[in-house]
Amino acid sequence: MATALAAQLAQIAANSKSTLDVKAQKAAHSKSLIFEPRVAASQNFQTLYGICRQGFEELCQLDARFIPFGTTIFSEQSQDEDRTQMTAAENVELDKKIDSFLHLAGARLRVMPTIKAIEWLIRRFRIHEYNTAMLISTFLPYHTLPAFVTLLSILPSTLPQVYRFLDPYIRSLTQPPRSILVHQATHHSDFLATLSTYTLDTCRSQQHYPALISFWGGIMTEAVNGRLDRGRSGRRSIQRSNDENLFHQIGPTLSEALVMHKVPSLQIACYMVISVFVAKGDLEDTAISALMEQLVTGWTAESLRPGLVCLSILAQYRSAKQISGKVTRALLKVPDLSTRLAEIGREHNIARLANGLCLALIDRAQRKGDLKGLPVVESVLLGSILNEQQTAVVFKSLLLAAHKVEDDVDAQGQVRKALASIIIRLSQLDTDVGKTFTKAINDTEIDIDALEMRLGTDLRPTILATEPQQDSEMVDNETALEPAETFESALQRVGGLSTSPTESCLRATDIFTDLCSVLLSSLAEPDNLKAFDELAPLQRQLAKETPFYFSFLIRIWCGPYPALARAAALDMAKQRLKDGDCGSVDFQSLLPYSLAALNDPSKRVRRAAADLLAILDVLFLELHTMPDNHLRWANDHLYEAAESLTWITPDVCYKLLRNIITPNLEECVLNADHIVELLHNALNGSSKTSVDGDKDKKNHLSHGTRLSILTFLASHTVHTPLITLKIRLLASLNQVKGVSGITRTQLLLPVLKWWSSLPSANAGHISFQENVKEQAFDQSSVEIVLPNDKNGLEFLLDVVKTQQLLTRPNLLQVIFSRIQDLWPSMKSEARHTVARRMLELSQKGPSSDSDIVPSEAANLLRNVELSTDILLFFLESLQPAAKMATEPPSSKRRRTSSSETHRGLGTQTTPEISAMLRQVTFVLQLVEGSDPEKHPELLNALFNALSELQHFRVLVGSELGYLQNLILRSLLAMVPAYKNNKALKIDSTGGHGDLLVNCIQKSSSPSVQNTALLLVASLANVAPDLVLNSVMPIFTHMGGSVLRQSDDYSAHVINQTVKEVVPPLIQSLRKGKLSPLAGTSELLLSFVTAYEHIPSHRRLGLFVSLVETLGAEEFLFALLAMLTHMYGSTDQVMSFAAEVFNYFTVEIQLQSLIRLLGLIGDIFQPRPSLSSVLLGANELGDRDPQKIGFRQLNLVPYLLSSRRLTTQISKLTERDDMEASKVRELYSSLLEDLLVLADSLKQHKPLYNRCGDALSKLLNLLSIGEFIKAVETLLDRPDVVLRRKVLRAVEVRIDEESQADANSRAALLAFLPHLTAIIRVSDDTAYKHVAVGCVDKISEKYGKKDPEAVTAAASTIAGDQCLGQDDDRLRVMALLCLASLVDVLQDGVVPVLPSAIPKALSYIADSIRSETPRTELHNAGYAFMAALAHHLPYMLSGSYLGQLLVVSSTSAKSGLGSEANDARLQCLQLLAKQVDAKAMFSALEQNWATASDSGPIATREYVDILGIAIDKHSKADISKNIPTLSVIFIQCFDLRRLVSSKSDAGEDFLRQMSRIEETVNNVALKMVYKLNDAAFRPVFSQLMEWAVALPKKDTTGRNLRLLSIYGFLLTFFGSLKSIITSYASYIIDSAVDVLMTANPKNPEEHELWKKVLHTLAKCFEHDQDDFWQAPAHFGAVAPVLTAQFTHSSSVNLADDLIPAIVELATAADSQEHQKELNGALLKHLRSEQTSVRLAVVKSEQALTNRLGEEWLSMLPEMLPYISELQDDDDEDVERETHRWIVGIEGVLGESLDAMLQ
Repeated sequence: MATALAAQLAQIAANSKSTLDVKAQKAAHSKSLIFEPRVAASQNFQTLYGICRQGFEELCQLDARFIPFGTTIFSEQSQDEDRTQMTAAENVELDKKIDSFLHLAGARLRVMPTIKAIEWLIRRFRIHEYNTAMLISTFLPYHTLPAFVTLLSILPSTLPQVYRFLDPYIRSLTQPPRSILVHQATHHSDFLATLSTYTLDTCRSQQHYPALISFWGGIMTEAVNGRLDRGRSGRRSIQRSNDENLFHQIGPTLSEALVMHKVPSLQIACYMVISVFVAKGDLEDTAISALMEQLVTGWTAESLRPGLVCLSILAQYRSAKQISGKVTRALLKVPDLSTRLAEIGREHNIARLANGLCLALIDRAQRKGDLKGLPVVESVLLGSILNEQQTAVVFKSLLLAAHKVEDDVDAQGQVRKALASIIIRLSQLDTDVGKTFTKAINDTEIDIDALEMRLGTDLRPTILATEPQQDSEMVDNETALEPAETFESALQRVGGLSTSPTESCLRATDIFTDLCSVLLSSLAEPDNLKAFDELAPLQRQLAKETPFYFSFLIRIWCGPYPALARAAALDMAKQRLKDGDCGSVDFQSLLPYSLAALNDPSKRVRRAAADLLAILDVLFLELHTMPDNHLRWANDHLYEAAESLTWITPDVCYKLLRNIITPNLEECVLNADHIVELLHNALNGSSKTSVDGDKDKKNHLSHGTRLSILTFLASHTVHTPLITLKIRLLASLNQVKGVSGITRTQLLLPVLKWWSSLPSANAGHISFQENVKEQAFDQSSVEIVLPNDKNGLEFLLDVVKTQQLLTRPNLLQVIFSRIQDLWPSMKSEARHTVARRMLELSQKGPSSDSDIVPSEAANLLRNVELSTDILLFFLESLQPAAKMATEPPSSKRRRTSSSETHRGLGTQTTPEISAMLRQVTFVLQLVEGSDPEKHPELLNALFNALSELQHFRVLVGSELGYLQNLILRSLLAMVPAYKNNKALKIDSTGGHGDLLVNCIQKSSSPSVQNTALLLVASLANVAPDLVLNSVMPIFTHMGGSVLRQSDDYSAHVINQTVKEVVPPLIQSLRKGKLSPLAGTSELLLSFVTAYEHIPSHRRLGLFVSLVETLGAEEFLFALLAMLTHMYGSTDQVMSFAAEVFNYFTVEIQLQSLIRLLGLIGDIFQPRPSLSSVLLGANELGDRDPQKIGFRQLNLVPYLLSSRRLTTQISKLTERDDMEASKVRELYSSLLEDLLVLADSLKQHKPLYNRCGDALSKLLNLLSIGEFIKAVETLLDRPDVVLRRKVLRAVEVRIDEESQADANSRAALLAFLPHLTAIIRVSDDTAYKHVAVGCVDKISEKYGKKDPEAVTAAASTIAGDQCLGQDDDRLRVMALLCLASLVDVLQDGVVPVLPSAIPKALSYIADSIRSETPRTELHNAGYAFMAALAHHLPYMLSGSYLGQLLVVSSTSAKSGLGSEANDARLQCLQLLAKQVDAKAMFSALEQNWATASDSGPIATREYVDILGIAIDKHSKADISKNIPTLSVIFIQCFDLRRLVSSKSDAGEDFLRQMSRIEETVNNVALKMVYKLNDAAFRPVFSQLMEWAVALPKKDTTGRNLRLLSIYGFLLTFFGSLKSIITSYASYIIDSAVDVLMTANPKNPEEHELWKKVLHTLAKCFEHDQDDFWQAPAHFGAVAPVLTAQFTHSSSVNLADDLIPAIVELATAADSQEHQKELNGALLKHLRSEQTSVRLAVVKSEQALTNRLGEEWLSMLPEMLPYISELQDDDDEDVERETHRWIVGIEGVLGESLDAMLQ
């Protein structure tokens, strides 16, 4: 039971937020957002309130909504509130206040006042414990700020379940990344719900802020996306179930958020969530529709556009059906909806939304008569928002709505009117929308004819002229919407009208309009139509005799009326013809109109027309069997000019109907265009006579019959006033050229003349009345004209010049287009006529009326294919005019200057000249546009035109670059034809070349220059004689113009010119006396001069192309030489020359180098030949052969150093073929020429040196084997300088060779004997020097591979012929080489060393003794010795080592510099490390005197070397050499005495003595560290004996030696400490003796006295073996030490003596010893000397401080003395005594006053 109770109590304690534990309360109070826990724990609520209240007041100033909280949670009373003492209800109320405040404070968490205010809530109300979730939710949007981490640090250990995921970040105090929050929201619904609830609560209370909305929106969107991904399933049912569950979870949140009108940003965030959810989820249409309705319910002006975007996204994932009524109504309320949709549609796909909206709006119009949405539908359709399928669906919906609209919905017809209007406007568009509407009409099952009648309009697209919208509406009103009059009253009204028996409705008549309107209103009811048919004014009964009835019906079916009316008219005509009284009447006048009705776009009309034609067929069958005395209907009254009509016989009518029309009526009904094909096939004699296509003779139409039909139909086409009939008949007739010599143009030209004569207004009015497009009839009428019909063409050419036609631009364009179409079929004569007339028209000056005629004429000529004759005519027509224009008036001839410039400036451009200029420009454009390559015969004419143009440009004062370019481009295109066709000849007498040069030189246009150059290039290939004589000025001009251009085209021009012109030029030069090289020097010079102006990226390609074309074998060297000569041997020029050089093969390169050397040799001839031409070497004023030659010689080594040349030669020399043999031969020639040139230039040292450089580069071209062979040959030559250069080249070549290359190794090692022979035999020191360098490099690189080959070289170098020579440079080189050989050969070099080492040591000594520094020799000797020390240390033992140390001491004294010091030290350090210990220490022992005599530097180096040797060798080695080392150190310790005893001792040595002794002491310690006690103790004993071994008379010597010894002892005892305490027994006597005898007043003895005291202090300090407690030791030292107080008057004892006494008292650690010591000190307190008393008091102070109570045990003995000292005569003593008393009181803790009374 107790256990259970304990568990319950523990659980209560764990959950409780209050505790009685004071520490826990303090820890809880220290939780703070602002203060450190230590500071927070010390604060009370009053202080805290003052700080936080200030922040709250600042917050209120920022936002007045915080003010109410000042009376509650921030009131003065809140300081006393303790929520642990509050009731549950009070806590609930408090939580509400806190929650409200936190919601409001969230927006300002980034400012400090907010943090201060929340700090109060945390500290006073502990909201981090009681309102944890709310506090975290408030801070969570700022989880990336440091404040959030601070918040985590104060949260309780137990968090709410929803925020448990923050535990790791609380422990690590790091910011949780956003990905963690998203992951939590994705996998835990409670966290997402908490976050959403907090956000909605904040927004609901109008306390929202952008950071919260964006944070919630982002987390919500990513969470929904993640949960959708988690819910993915392969089974759709499971997938949909998961999505629906998610929808149910987030749906309420979204639903509430979407209707928050006052928080548009939250709505927009919801739109983002919804978009992601719908896009990735699988939702039913009902759910999406519900979201859409919820969305539009709450949107506002701010969220409208994002809402529309979201709606469009929702619509994408919904079925393609109309949207709901609620969404539709909401969208209709959107202002300017159409514009908004179009604007959004440019960025988003809103097609599905727009489609659903249109369907809904149409449905509203049909069911409710609501017309407000129809403009939106129209704008959507016009805006191309919908795709073709959706557009078709909307069109069908419009048609269905128009068909289904009920009268009760549309009593006034407004809906039908609006639907009809919108349908008509959309259907008449000449766009994809109109085409889609046509398809929709064809696809729909609605009776379109009935619909047209219902709407009172024609819905299907017709050939209409585009007219303003109000006009079409007016027509509709006139034809259909006349509700004021009933049919009966209208019938009665028109029944009283009267008509004439001869009147035809085809002519203008007023009664037609009335009758037509009644007919249209009667069509709905059959009875009404029957009643109308019986009207008296129609004259139905007299129809066979009078024209009125049938002409009225004709006008109806051929007019712009509904299809129902047209079909009804045809039916009425058919019914009348069925009456028996029509059997004997010839109704052929109905035939053209019936055939035209077969071309009607309405199938119903075509069906009615077919029925009518069937009746006519029957009637003509009867006439066919009857005699000829029959009546022809409307023979005289059908048209106004009926007498000129052409009629046909009934037999012809019968044949046309029976054979052609009737068998094909069904096809005509199905296809409106079939009648057109049928008629044109029949008239052309290829008519199908039956459905099966059988051709039977009896059914075939004869020529006469076809001619009759053609003339008959053409006659009606001409005379009918109906445009519809004209168009439909012309569709067939325009496909018939003619019959029996009668052309259609002859028959139908009056139609064109009539139509073209009409003013624009009349033509437009006629077209509009019949709903015909004017443009269509323009086209049909002009197509009447045939290609070679003279009258037709003449009419067209004449009519385009008329002023009236300018008002009809479309007809003009059609006429010109027709002429262009006829052009290919015209004969040459007709073409020539048309071309001439068109040229005239095109050159008509611009008028104020219009320039359409010249423009169209010019376009026609540009677009047709002009023959050569026409173009030649055009060009020839220019010449007389040009001559006339350039002919100056006679009165001015005398004043005209011969200068072209003056003539150009002195003229003015007249209108005639301007017109001529236009004509020339146009003709030349025509020539260029007519593919000039097809008209090569124009070449001479064009050259003549170009020549005339040169005069003409002077006259106008302009270059006329464009015109010149036109001619040049045309000429350029023609030249290849002359190359391919040898029959074509170019006039060689025309001076064409000079003309082209003139163009190039006098034109500033790059385009003209480029084209002229290309033409020159082309002519040079075809007719070289024309241009070669003028080619050099061209190239000179190119250098200053075209070569400087950076564009690709100019580069092409240059390459093409060079490629085409240069070969024939070279060929012609070869035939002549002048050499090609000299002849082309000007060409080369022009390119070289332009070099620096040529764009850098073009240079290489251009110069390579030039050289290749000229021939690289002969001209490459010349180009490179000229470049170098003109621009000097700069890096840029050299680099470029190398690039050009490297482009060619090795053979060409070597040949060019040989030629270049020949050119250089020619420079120095007395009478230079080639160089004078290429380099101008014989020009006066610039005759400096050395300067010219130096530039050229700089080029040779640069070219020879080419890596590419080296690589290619090495590849070739490895082969053994003809090419390799040729290269070797060229190489030999080049080498020979270079040597000859070098010999000839010996007297010119700079030139000679450049030859040597070139020679070394040349030798490097070969492989190492070949190279060595060549070198061996050259080394046999007597020229010493040349041999040195060759050998230096070998040296450089060795460096470049690879160490791993076996061929190089073999060749170079084989070359070693040759080098050694040079060293032995040659007398030239410099030559030997180079040879030794070669040996050094060879041995260093390859010696280890073959040591035997190198050994012989080593003995030679070490011999008298090399190392034994007097030349220092040779000695240095030899020593360095030997150093390398030691490294390579090691033991193999030993035989050489007996002769080499003495010489090296001697040279080092000589370099030191020399008056002038010979540092290089000095350093080389040490380098050799260092190599020996490193590799062969045993060779340096004995006398060699001693000599080296001696010479090193001398070197140190000589001061040769830091470099020499480094070389020496490096060698000595190697010796110390490598040489055997015994040999080294012995040598050092023997060399001490020399080192010490050589000065401080040598001495210090000696000690350093000793230290290195001791460091390097083992303990055993050191132990074995103790005697030697002892001697060395004894000598070192005696250094101070010996130096001081010398009369010539330098002050510098004495100044550095302390530093040297310090080094000696440290080195001695190194030795000590390597010895044990048994080995060292004798040494130490011996050392101390030696220290006092000097005669007592030699006081100074003894003191100086002891000073050095005690310096060591101080270091010794200070470093080894307690280990060597016993060694103090050896120094007691000496120390006591020094202390007793020393006089501190003497500086030297004072220094010794101090060293002894310091040494004793160190011994006392480190005594751990009670050494100084021994009475013998203590007794020997203590009295002496206390006696030293007598020296207080002369020295300061505080730093030396007092520390020693304190350490002795501490080490003695015995009451007897301390009492003895104290007694001795107290005696001194009564000394007569003040300084003694003062020093002892200070000593007592130090002892009291150090030993404390232990020392004060002797206080009773001290008190009398202290009492006396208080009244001492000296103030310092009294003061120090007082300090002593204070120290005593501090130790004892009580006052001494009572004791001192």
